Amino acid sequence: MDDTPADDAAPAPGPAEGGSTDPAALAGELRVAVGRLVRKLREQTEGGDLTRSQTSVLLRIERDGPATATVLARAEGIRPQSMAKIVGALQDAGLVVGSPDPQDGRKTLLGLTTAAREQFRTGRLAKHDWLTQAIGAQLSAEEVARLASCTDLLRRIAQAP
Repeated sequence: MDDTPADDAAPAPGPAEGGSTDPAALAGELRVAVGRLVRKLREQTEGGDLTRSQTSVLLRIERDGPATATVLARAEGIRPQSMAKIVGALQDAGLVVGSPDPQDGRKTLLGLTTAAREQFRTGRLAKHDWLTQAIGAQLSAEEVARLASCTDLLRRIAQAP
């Protein structure tokens, strides 16, 4: 469940605008700001008919390559029956296709279709375009420089165990 406030109009204050440098308070402010940004990025893509579970499976196949439904279920931490429903919906949508496993013909490897790959490509482009426009329109040159200096910090936080 998303517990970020619905009020997207007011920007979260940073230290220069009265925000806190206390790690706990900063973590709360960062969570809210990142949550808003993620929602805005999601709004930029078509394919909003997909559930988070379906999107997660597509992303896993894109990242890790073709896999069996059993492997996907284990990786996603869900029951095989639930994965079967997800895979069925993705196949019906023309986003996933099954092919025989070359090492064990009894198994079916699930891979992305050309349509799924194109959807990822255009979705990423739309997100990139929106973010580029938002940065250019909402931030001054000085703020763009401050934001640029933060990307490595955010990357390090994201890599924390």
